[in-house]
Amino acid sequence: MKLVKLIANLGYGSRKDVSQMFRAGRITDLEGEVLYADDVVAHETIRIDDEPIDPPVGLVLMMNKPLGVTCSRKDPGRVVYDLLPPRYSVRTPALSSVGRLDRDTSGLLLFTDDGALLHRIISPKAQVAKVYEATLAQDLRGDEGELFASGTLMLESEKEPLAPAVLEVLAPRHARLTVTEGRYHQARRMFAAAGNHVETLRRVSVGGLTLGELPLGEWRAMDAGEVARIFDTD
Repeated sequence: MKLVKLIANLGYGSRKDVSQMFRAGRITDLEGEVLYADDVVAHETIRIDDEPIDPPVGLVLMMNKPLGVTCSRKDPGRVVYDLLPPRYSVRTPALSSVGRLDRDTSGLLLFTDDGALLHRIISPKAQVAKVYEATLAQDLRGDEGELFASGTLMLESEKEPLAPAVLEVLAPRHARLTVTEGRYHQARRMFAAAGNHVETLRRVSVGGLTLGELPLGEWRAMDAGEVARIFDTD
């Protein structure tokens, strides 16, 4: 792929825009040598205005999603893509969230432009565990763990029972829930089916991957080892 097309596909502008960047000498290598549109160089050596260019196709990001933003491109309010550089919204192929967290749920959210990886993560066959921490409006009764683990719990308007899920009680109104499915508002609806109401909900891990020290509202690119941890079942 020509360098001009590569950089345009990363969202830095149209091919015409990027061609103008080349003519202005804004695109260089590590040593500051000006690059040209037809040059073939290693991706990691390319600089725009002395800054490394964004990762190539195969990008995977993690975000510590705050409350009040939606996993949508068209919502009239704030969306998760507003927290990323604007060019990330026009990359080719497109960068998409891996599943969704609703406006009132915070925590670990993944993004990728790798469609095969996205579908592998969200596929029910993969059984990638998602762990949520919830605070509840009422004290837990004590039988919720057995109900969630039974594999027989039916949610309203659903035709199939939920797969078994694991509940860990942390306090009378604080629990950790591990699910392997990604049904619409699943965690909230599970507690509702048990006669309770979720007041706060935060996703803390996906597979073997956690947020670590990533601050709320921040994001960063992931390396191959971190992506592999998504599928770690230990």
